[in-house]
Amino acid sequence: MKKTSLQFLQAHSNLASIIDELNPGLFAQVQQNTDERMPYELFVEAVEQVPIAISITDKKAKILYVNDEFTRVTGYQPEDILGKNESVLSDKRTPRTVYYDLWHSIRAKKVWRGTLCNRHKDGHRYIADLTIAPMLNEQGVITHYIGMHRDITQAHESEKKVINQKLLIESVINSSPMAMVVIDDQDKVILDNHNYKALISDLDKGEPALYFLKLLRDEMGDLWTQLQSHEQGFNNREFRIEGKTGRRARWFSCAGNWFKENEIHADAFFENASKQYLILTVTDITRQRRQMEELHIQTLKTVMAEDERVRSIRETLLGAIHQIQMPMNQIRAAEQILRHKRDEQNAGLLQILQQIQQSGETAIVTMQKCIPEIEQTTLISVNLNQILHEVLLLSDQRIWTNGIDVQWQPLAKLPTMPGSENRLRILFKQLIDNAIDSLCAIETGEQRIRISTDADDELIYVCIEDTGPGIPVEKRSKVFEPFYTTRPMGSSQAGMGLVMAKEIVTQHQGFIDIDSNYDQGCRFKISFPLHRQEPRRLN
Repeated sequence: MKKTSLQFLQAHSNLASIIDELNPGLFAQVQQNTDERMPYELFVEAVEQVPIAISITDKKAKILYVNDEFTRVTGYQPEDILGKNESVLSDKRTPRTVYYDLWHSIRAKKVWRGTLCNRHKDGHRYIADLTIAPMLNEQGVITHYIGMHRDITQAHESEKKVINQKLLIESVINSSPMAMVVIDDQDKVILDNHNYKALISDLDKGEPALYFLKLLRDEMGDLWTQLQSHEQGFNNREFRIEGKTGRRARWFSCAGNWFKENEIHADAFFENASKQYLILTVTDITRQRRQMEELHIQTLKTVMAEDERVRSIRETLLGAIHQIQMPMNQIRAAEQILRHKRDEQNAGLLQILQQIQQSGETAIVTMQKCIPEIEQTTLISVNLNQILHEVLLLSDQRIWTNGIDVQWQPLAKLPTMPGSENRLRILFKQLIDNAIDSLCAIETGEQRIRISTDADDELIYVCIEDTGPGIPVEKRSKVFEPFYTTRPMGSSQAGMGLVMAKEIVTQHQGFIDIDSNYDQGCRFKISFPLHRQEPRRLN
C-alpha cells in the first residue's frame, strides 16, 4: 500500500503544496528534518500519520487512497472503501445545494471548504469539516481530487450548546418584568433586555445603567467598594426619578450582584485571569410607591384634620377671649370711674356694670376651660424637603384642578433640623392653601406657585411665593392678627390660619415674614435655626 502511495505521490508532487496549504508548516517541517535522498518516503509517512482524514479519488470520486486517520474517523478499513465512491460517506441530511456548490467549485479548479453531515460505517452520523482540492497534472488538467476532513461533531455540539444557553439566558432575561443589564468593570453594557431598552426613551437620562450606577455610588459611598470587592450583592435601593416635562416622577428599586468570568483571549490561556461583571436589575415600583403615598397621605390627612380641628377650636376660643376682653377692659374702666365719683344717682348703673363684668369674667373662665390642651411633641430631626413634598401631595388635587404651575426648587442636600413633623406640615399646608386660594381669586394671568429651600451654617430657609393679587402693604402687619382676613366679607374663613402658622414658626424658634420687595404677588419667607438650645419638646 505504501509503495503504491509513494508512486502515486511522486506522480502528483503538487499534493505537498496542497497539504501544506491546509496544514501550514507540515511539509516544510518534514523537509527540514529529512535527508534529501528520501523526501517522499518521509512525506508519505507524514501523510499516513497526520491527524486529519485524507482520501484521494479519481475524477469520478472513486476512492484510490486513504490514510489511517480516515479509517479512525469513518470506521472504514482500506479494503472496505478503496474502489468505492466517496458518496458512500454521505448522508441524505446534507442538502443537495451543498454538493452542487462542492462539485461546481472543484471542477472549476478551486478548493472547496465546507461542512457535511457524513455517516460512519456503524451507521451513526457525524459532522465533517471538509476541504477538497483538485490535483492537476503538468498540463493543468484535473486528474484526481484530494479530500481532508475532521470529525467536528463534539465541537459543533459544544458550540450549539453555548449558543442555545445564550439564547435561553436572553429569553429568560427578556421575559423578566424587570429591567436587567450586565455591566463590565469599565461600566460598559454587555447584555440587556427589552425592559432595559425601554428605559432609554422613558427616562431620557442617556444610558440608564450609567445614571443608576452614579445614583448608587453616591448613595452607598464606601459600602459600594466593599460589596464589590467581596462580591456581595445589594437590594432594595430606591430612587425617585423626575419624569420628562409634563410627566409625574417615577420610583425605581435597584438590586445588583457581582460575578467573575474567566477571560478567553490568548493572553490568558496559561493564566487564571478573570473579569468582574455586575448584574443590575431595575424595577419600576412607581405604582407601589404611589399606593403607599396615597395611604400615607390619607393617614396624614386624618392626623392633620384632627390636629387642625383642635388647633382651630383652640385658636378660635383664644381669639374670642381676646375679643371679649377688649370691651371688658372698657367696662372695668367705666366701673372704676363711677366708683371713684361715689354718685348715688349712678349707683344703679354701677351695679349693672358690675353684673356685666362678672358675667363676662364667668364667660371667659368657661371658655378657658373649653380650650383643648395640645399635647407636648418630642422634636425629631426632620427634612423640610420631605415635609414640603408631602404637603404638595396633600394639595395635589386642588393644584391640578385649578391648573396651577408648581415650581419646586429644593436644595439637593438640605440639612435636617429639630422639629415636629405634623406641626410643620400644618404650617406649610396653611401657606400653600393660602397661595392656592389667592390664585383662585384671579381669573386671568399666570397662575404659579414657587417653593424653594436653602440653608447656610445657622439657618434653613423656605420661600413660598405665588402670582396672586398679593397683600396690600398697609395690611401686611395685620394678617397675623386673630380674626383678620383679606378675603371679602362673608367668607367662611375665620382668619386664624396665619395666626396658627406664625405660632408654629415661633414654637420652632423661627421667623416668618412677607417679602416687601416682591411685587408680583405674595412671597412668604420663613427661616428656622439648625439647632435649639431649649429642651427638645414643643407645647
